[in-house]
Amino acid sequence: MQALYDVPAPAKLNLFLHITGRRADGYHLLQSVFMLIDWCDTLHFERRPAGAISREDLGPPLPEMDLVLRAAHALQAATGCTQGAHIGVMKRVPAQAGMGGGSSDAASTLLALNRLWGLNLSRQALQKIGLGLGADVPFFLCGTNAFVAGIGETITPLENAQQLPQARFAVVKPAAGLETKAIFSSPNLKRDSECATILGFAATHFDFGRNDLQPVAEALCPDVKQALRWLEERGLQPRMTGSGSAVFAQMPHAVDLEDAPGDWQVKACDNLMVHPLAGWASDEN
Repeated sequence: MQALYDVPAPAKLNLFLHITGRRADGYHLLQSVFMLIDWCDTLHFERRPAGAISREDLGPPLPEMDLVLRAAHALQAATGCTQGAHIGVMKRVPAQAGMGGGSSDAASTLLALNRLWGLNLSRQALQKIGLGLGADVPFFLCGTNAFVAGIGETITPLENAQQLPQARFAVVKPAAGLETKAIFSSPNLKRDSECATILGFAATHFDFGRNDLQPVAEALCPDVKQALRWLEERGLQPRMTGSGSAVFAQMPHAVDLEDAPGDWQVKACDNLMVHPLAGWASDEN
């Protein structure tokens, strides 16, 4: 078995995001389609003895106990594994963007260490660990684009006839970020959208629905509105992803993305049909 791995951790876009209700415990019920894109972090793993876990920031500095370290320790705790690892993180996916960068890093950490440490946990077992780290982590472990519901725990892969078409997207992360908590705690948030269906979504794909969080985000962060307007001026139909502040639009034709403000991150991305590490965990029989 190899003693080291270099693995990608792709970002996601929410093609729509509807809030359909709120549970008694305060958690919001949602429906969304999560789509993988080729904007990726890169994680480097080296096996270490005696259970030691360490992290090296190869790009922008991360919080002291980020989701990568939390995922590694959670996997050790769940399995009793006595092996360790040193993890280098090249962070490219923007933070506070609604693109799931931290959750994706956690998922790739679980997949890589499951293989590096020879644990052979199933995808479902890893998803149970991942759910304790964050609601989006199980999606990044499922291996494909998916219709997501509940508080994020109900995941239906979009496969075969329901698979998304290949497409290209302009993704814009303005300078300001957004705290998810500020949006979900807003009294102005729409919480009563009608339930959608996979068949209804599949009839229109990239034009379906809306992001219920977007109006609140625009009010809290003028940069979101500015980025949306910037894409609209290029003949595109943008919306926000997740809880923002990143926005995106399908590009059915070539678009000049060169004149964005200097402190924005702008990238033309392709969607991914499957996660790059989709084969790294097996499904339970």
